[in-house]
Amino acid sequence: MAKKKSAKKTTAKKTVRRAWTSSDVRELKSLAKKKTGVTRIAKVLKRTAGAIAVKAHQLGVSLDTRG
Repeated sequence: MAKKKSAKKTTAKKTVRRAWTSSDVRELKSLAKKKTGVTRIAKVLKRTAGAIAVKAHQLGVSLDTRG
């Protein structure tokens, strides 16, 4: 007896990439200088933690939160 496969499809969320504005970069640098955590910066800028880390690396900005 053959089993029927479920016809239910899962829809993947479409990835929308936004360009970094000069004010986004300024805010990232400012928050990094204040030793703000990556997840907090991500929430403020409405971006993923990964996007924040990549951009900081490209800019040469340290995200080290240690004193």
